[in-house]
Amino acid sequence: MINALSYAELNARQRVEHLLDPGSFTEILGPSARVVSPHLALLGVPYAFDDGVVIGTGLMHDQPVLIAAQEGRFMGGGVGEVHGAKLVGLMRLALKVRPMAVFVLAESGGVRLHEANAGLIAVSEVMRAVLDVRAAGIPVVMLIGGANGCFGGMGLIARCADHVVMSDQARMSMSGPEVIESSRGVEEFDSRDRALVWRTTGGKHRFLMGDCDLLVEDDMGAFRQVAASLLGCSQKLNLQGLLDEQRVLTERLENTGQCNDAGEIWRRLGVEHPERVADMDVEQLQALKASQILGAS
Repeated sequence: MINALSYAELNARQRVEHLLDPGSFTEILGPSARVVSPHLALLGVPYAFDDGVVIGTGLMHDQPVLIAAQEGRFMGGGVGEVHGAKLVGLMRLALKVRPMAVFVLAESGGVRLHEANAGLIAVSEVMRAVLDVRAAGIPVVMLIGGANGCFGGMGLIARCADHVVMSDQARMSMSGPEVIESSRGVEEFDSRDRALVWRTTGGKHRFLMGDCDLLVEDDMGAFRQVAASLLGCSQKLNLQGLLDEQRVLTERLENTGQCNDAGEIWRRLGVEHPERVADMDVEQLQALKASQILGAS
């Protein structure tokens, strides 16, 4: 894409700056506040004055929004006590100020191992806070395009949102490739096999499976355009919606549970030439999905 500004190559603050209207962002608990993890220093681990997540208020097309952006360059965007508390606080602020949307620019390997218990608790608190915001009719939108992907607890949080937007280079999963390999062995999953990793966790696969609502190029302009289109677009959060999603997941397990590779799943879904998916661009993937040939999206 000509003159594209890569989402993946920007840091958290740069992504916020380019996503929102120019000059509209006001950070909450920025580095000057020096709210740091109480655990890392005790372990002799370097800490960051924003604990690896940027939160604040801003405008998108002159509409008020709240935003959070994880910094993947600090501890892989890992969630710890303060990191999680900032996300929860932003969600609670949303219930008071009622923005047109809450955007979470997720880039995380999951819970920070240095703060394992605190991080696990934080993830559960963020999930609950996200659902509270959704129940109030305020859309929560996850934008995923960073180099570290969206794994572990953040993968769970992402699937609690109204909308998930991914680039074709992004990745999302509950367990990261290294975690699967360490617990199940390289025979189960080789984390060094980049093609396998992207087939299994990448944006293209998530889009075809229906785990990702919208797929975009690795371009800030594309992310901003799609994000703006989701302002005020909340999804109903009720029992019937949960039952419908459970039905879809049950059917997916029945149809594809015995498959050993994403290519087999794509063929089972109706993709005539699954070997071509990896080389398709975003427009081709969108056309494939829109053709409604997929049997269990």
